[in-house]
Amino acid sequence: MKKSIGFYPRVRVEGGGRGVVSQAGAVLLVETVRKSGLDGAISAALTPWRKPRAVHDPGKILLDVALAVALGGDCLADVGMLRAEPAVFGPVASDPTVSRLIDTLAAAGPKALHAIRAARAEAREHVWNVATNAAPDAGGQVIVDLDGVLVLAHSEKQDATATWKKTFGHHPLMGFVDHGSGGSGEPVAGLLRPGNAGSNTAADHITTAQLALAQLPKKYRRGRQTLIRTDSGGGTHEFVAWLARRGRRLSYSVGMTITDAVHQAVLKVPPTAWTVAVEPGGEIRDGARVAELDGDLLKGWPKGMRLIIRKERPHPGAQLRFTDADGLRLTAFATNTTGVPIAALELRHRQRARAEDRIRNARATGLRNLPLHDTAQNQIWLEIVQLALDLLAWMPMLALTGKTRRWEPRRLRLRLSSAAAQIVTTARRRHLRFAHHWPWTEVITDALARLETLPNPG
Repeated sequence: MKKSIGFYPRVRVEGGGRGVVSQAGAVLLVETVRKSGLDGAISAALTPWRKPRAVHDPGKILLDVALAVALGGDCLADVGMLRAEPAVFGPVASDPTVSRLIDTLAAAGPKALHAIRAARAEAREHVWNVATNAAPDAGGQVIVDLDGVLVLAHSEKQDATATWKKTFGHHPLMGFVDHGSGGSGEPVAGLLRPGNAGSNTAADHITTAQLALAQLPKKYRRGRQTLIRTDSGGGTHEFVAWLARRGRRLSYSVGMTITDAVHQAVLKVPPTAWTVAVEPGGEIRDGARVAELDGDLLKGWPKGMRLIIRKERPHPGAQLRFTDADGLRLTAFATNTTGVPIAALELRHRQRARAEDRIRNARATGLRNLPLHDTAQNQIWLEIVQLALDLLAWMPMLALTGKTRRWEPRRLRLRLSSAAAQIVTTARRRHLRFAHHWPWTEVITDALARLETLPNPG
């Protein structure tokens, strides 16, 4: 009888290997940095914080940390994985140098944040221009989703407080551009707030919307071609009035709280006024109906606002609320879009749920916790997280096609970034040779070929 040696083959392990690069697939992100022009933009933006005779460029240091976060790191020290592969990532600063830069930028406050955000906006406009039909504005409209994120803290950090979910930590407000069903999304705003910050604070929603608009190309910073979507946290008089103000006049689709007045108005809607809700493919959404409310409910709200209500059978096990009617769950949202059937408007608002996917990806990309102590330091970390998420959104937009463009960060790391390769120097040029048997080698090489065909920035 043959003796079993277990499920997996046994191999001898040695530590003297040469010419092998770990995380070689991250060259896709490196090339994305180059083709987006983010390296030059952020280097120029952070020039005021570069000391005389400094060996490392502050922009390169910040991008190195962002690349480490994009590869799965969740603290400043994880930049060490890049330091170990200088053939791919170049010279990487030491941990003390990285920490000193973060402290310096945190001390600079809004000035440093503005510089980083301006560099991101410059690179974003270039990426959208070269992405053409794959860009999120290819359909003539940009959709920005605003939503809050609870980030838990396991130690006494500045501004970490009890949250509305009876946890402890911070409650940043984020903004994401929706890439639609054919892609993912990219961050355009990150406002760090204490854990006890309210979900429907109008001032915070206005600030976050301003940050998001500043990240968009200039032609989308006002006008109906930009749609702001929020849950009921954005359904306040002040925020809706700000969105609809003359000179701005953005499109909006914001969730609304079901008040007693709304509940009573729903009970008076005749059966013939209800329209079936639809799914993205055009088929009827089973058990869901939509209708538009008007009259006294709209008094005090901006002119042109429409209030649309949906009633639907709740999911099995879901508890009904006092504001629900006839055993059906009620939800409402407000919009200023006209000329579109209310079923299509309700579907568009329901697709705001994709923001939950963006939040999940952000948590998997450095936002699981805020690793630093001071609020100013963690705001810089939040910008680093957004840089990492930008790269993870731009790379698929520019280099991937089909189903691979919808891969989320975890899958991008496992299938592409984690691929190892052999480095070979021929004719004074370095070449990465990915393993032939790796199932996604062709995806990597094809993506790199597409990136090479793109025009260089500037």
